[in-house]
Amino acid sequence: MSNVSLSGISNSYLPDASAIGGASDAEGMNFGDVLKSAVHSVDQVNDGAAAQVNTLLQGGNADVNSVMIAVEKADVSFQLMMQVRNKIVSAYQDIEKMQF
Repeated sequence: MSNVSLSGISNSYLPDASAIGGASDAEGMNFGDVLKSAVHSVDQVNDGAAAQVNTLLQGGNADVNSVMIAVEKADVSFQLMMQVRNKIVSAYQDIEKMQF
């Protein structure tokens, strides 16, 4: 694998630790709540992109460049969410195969 730095990319689709149960640190956070919040954030990005597309199609005051950027952000965040889902399913299947 190549070394890829994601430090310059905004994590708008990831929830803040303070938004989940009021926790200020990573300890005590429920995994299900983190996933639910991440899916909700991806849904909000998608809804925002859809609203911008609708505004553009109705002839409103929308910049084509900003609409395309919003659509691409929604696409990338959805693809990331699907990859996370695939990894979770794969991990579950690996655990399911274990014999205790």
